[in-house]
Parts: sequence; structure tokens; C-alpha cells
Amino acid sequence: MWLRQGFFRWLFPAAFVLPLWLLVGWGVFQGGWAILWVLFIAVPSVFLGQLLLTVLTRSRPSVRVERAVSWWDVAGFTVWHGLTIAVGLFIDGAFGWLLTAAIVAGIALIWLQLWQLWNEARGSGARLRETITWSTIPRVDEPTPAARPHEVIVVRESDDRGL
Repeated sequence: MWLRQGFFRWLFPAAFVLPLWLLVGWGVFQGGWAILWVLFIAVPSVFLGQLLLTVLTRSRPSVRVERAVSWWDVAGFTVWHGLTIAVGLFIDGAFGWLLTAAIVAGIALIWLQLWQLWNEARGSGARLRETITWSTIPRVDEPTPAARPHEVIVVRESDDRGL
């Protein structure tokens, strides 16, 4: 459970750390005009991709309740983050393969998140509404909160104009 909770906490900082790693990796391992590719394509892609994946992951009711990701998430994020780190090493001869694998893993991870979100929301309309609005519906074992009667003020018009 601690590993899944650790990944839950890591998702948002990863949106900043992984693009930063691409810049650091460029400075240490690459240099030159590759900075244009890193600044204009790689960094924004990894940043926006990680933010999208974080939102999709944290949108699932099970993730919000447990404050832990699923084992599928752990596997998917491990692969994608590992490949992103490997891309930042700019290894000659393997760079193209690592970049392609990272892109494919990122797309597969988006589909995995959508599939998990759909499966959790598919159960009933209430679950779908809970997923979309981020509301909480009491579980079967939780007591429902007592409803308070709403105060209603009725204002009636009269023909008498107070004259």
C-alpha cells in the first residue's frame, strides 16, 4: 500500500521534475542545438502529458478514497517515467528508440487511465455523477447525514398599495 500511496503523491511533482530532468540531461549529456527540441517540444509535452495523466488518475473515485493509485498505474507510470528519464540521458544510438518507446508508453498510459476511469464510472449513474462532479456519496456502511428542513420565506403581493 505504501508504494501505491507514494505514486499517488509523486504524480503532481513529476509534472515539474521530469521536464526539469530533460533540461538537466541536455546540459550534462547533450548540449548544442538540441536545446530547441528540448525547450519547444519535449518539456511542454512531458509537462502537459503528466498533468493530464495526474488529473485522469485522481479523477477516479477509488484513487480519491484510498489516496493510492492502482497497481496498473504503478506499472504504467514506472515504465513511462523510466523511459522519460532514459530519453533525458541522450544515449547515442538508443535515443530514437527510447523516444519512440516513451511516446508509445505515454499514449498507452492515457488509454489505461481512460479505461480505468470508464470502468469505475460505468457501474451506475450515481457513480458517473460522482466521478464527474467530484462529489461524495455515502457508502452503504456510512450513516447518511440528517436532512435539515430548509427555511422558506414567502412574500405575498397585495393590491393595497399602503395608501
